[in-house]
Amino acid sequence: MSRRISPVIPGFGLTLGYTLVYLSLIVLIPLAAMFIHASQLTFEQFWNIISAPRVIAVLKLSFGTALFAAIINGVIGTLLAWVLVRYTFPGRKIIDAMIDLPFALPTAVAGIALTALYAPAGWVGQFATDLGFKIAYTPLGITLALTFVTLPFVVRTVQPVLADIPREVEEAAACLGAKPLQVFRH
Repeated sequence: MSRRISPVIPGFGLTLGYTLVYLSLIVLIPLAAMFIHASQLTFEQFWNIISAPRVIAVLKLSFGTALFAAIINGVIGTLLAWVLVRYTFPGRKIIDAMIDLPFALPTAVAGIALTALYAPAGWVGQFATDLGFKIAYTPLGITLALTFVTLPFVVRTVQPVLADIPREVEEAAACLGAKPLQVFRH
């Protein structure tokens, strides 16, 4: 006699079915259609599509802004993590909490908020327009948005590593004549 083991979560089968249908409609079917369409192309047609000037411009914009945002995040995020780990000052906990703000916002909401902020009629955009440059809908705006969304990842990754470095190592380096930048770099 076999006993049927009931699932731990009531309604598991129904929710799993709903999830699979939703995933299929939104992700799997369009992805499959894209692969089917791409598999029907000849190599020459495929090459003409990916080497079109518009595609090249999109790839340059995407990779260029992502690279620039990564460089900015690497420098600013590491410095910010260093300051938060090594120094105590008034407002430190507020800054530490504000770093997590992009985690709390959905990316689409952050994009809309940044667009409104940097648009020519926005709080920051109107000053930029007065100075003669535009932020919203430009590579600068894209880089700022990428930096805003991804900076917490750098800070939260580097922070525990810096916290594990003993202060004695830094003090020994300083006693041996290393300048503050050399201590930070090594």
